[in-house]
Amino acid sequence: MQKIVPNLWFDTEAEEAASFYLSVFEDSRIVRVIHYNEAVPSKSGMAVTVEWEIEGQRFVGINGGPQFKFDEAVSFQINCADQAEIDYYWEKLAADGGKEGQCGWVTDKYGLCWQVVPEGLEELIADPDPERARRATEAMLKMGKLDIAALRAAADGASHA
Repeated sequence: MQKIVPNLWFDTEAEEAASFYLSVFEDSRIVRVIHYNEAVPSKSGMAVTVEWEIEGQRFVGINGGPQFKFDEAVSFQINCADQAEIDYYWEKLAADGGKEGQCGWVTDKYGLCWQVVPEGLEELIADPDPERARRATEAMLKMGKLDIAALRAAADGASHA
C-alpha cells in the first residue's frame, strides 16, 4: 500500500483525465472506479473517484465540481533519460489545449502542471564552477521545452546550432 497518494480534484472529467494519462505513460493502469450512487441523485452513475497508477505511483482523481482548479503551486516532475523522451512527454502533455511554459514546464489540457526535465539538469545548474552553473541556468531560463545539448553547450561556454 502506498502511504501518500496524490488526490487530484476535477470538475467532472476524472475518468477522461485518467484515460489521457494512461495514454501518455506506458506503464500505467486503472486500479478502481467508484461511482456516485442514488444518495447523490444529480450525479448518480458518474465516477466519484478514479484511481490509477503510473510507473507504480498511485493517483486518485475526484469529480468534486468546479470549485477548485489546478495551478503551478503543485506540479509533477518527469525525469527523462534523453531528448527523445523529453520531446515525447512535451508533445503529449501540451496537445489538445495544453500550454507550453518556460524552463521545462507544461500544463496539460486539464490544467495539471508538469516539469519535463533531463537527467543531469541539477548537476548543470548546481555545477561547482559558478560560471558553468550560471551559463546553464541562463540558457534554461530562456527555454520552453528543455534542450539537453543546448544546456550542456551553454554550460561549456559553447554555442549550440
